Amino acid sequence: QVQLVESGGGLVQPGGSLRLSCGASGRTFSSVAMAWFRQAPGKERDFVAASTISESGTGTYYGDSGKGRFTISRDNAKNTVYLQMNSLKPEDTGVYYCALEQGGYSNRGRDGMDYWGKGTLVTVSS
Repeated sequence: QVQLVESGGGLVQPGGSLRLSCGASGRTFSSVAMAWFRQAPGKERDFVAASTISESGTGTYYGDSGKGRFTISRDNAKNTVYLQMNSLKPEDTGVYYCALEQGGYSNRGRDGMDYWGKGTLVTVSS
């Protein structure tokens, strides 16, 4: 089993920045993707970004909601993935979930994820 714990959410003004963290514990995998999803109130859970590591190398992927202002990174020694969010907008408000996919990122979005954290709330408001 894998446990994912997110942190770093909170209230921020428009134009501000936040950095989310997600720590993973439990099983380890030689190939794995760690990802961020966002669920705005009343909407589906959308893919934000993923960071993958495998025997063949590393890679990052961004969804439409993560391109341009968000950056995903990871610290393998700490089994932690981060999401740096800049120039935040009210429409970035939502619960941000960390997820893990065994074998690397399959590009199947939330359907490909094997484990989920409980989420951290980000509110962008003045």
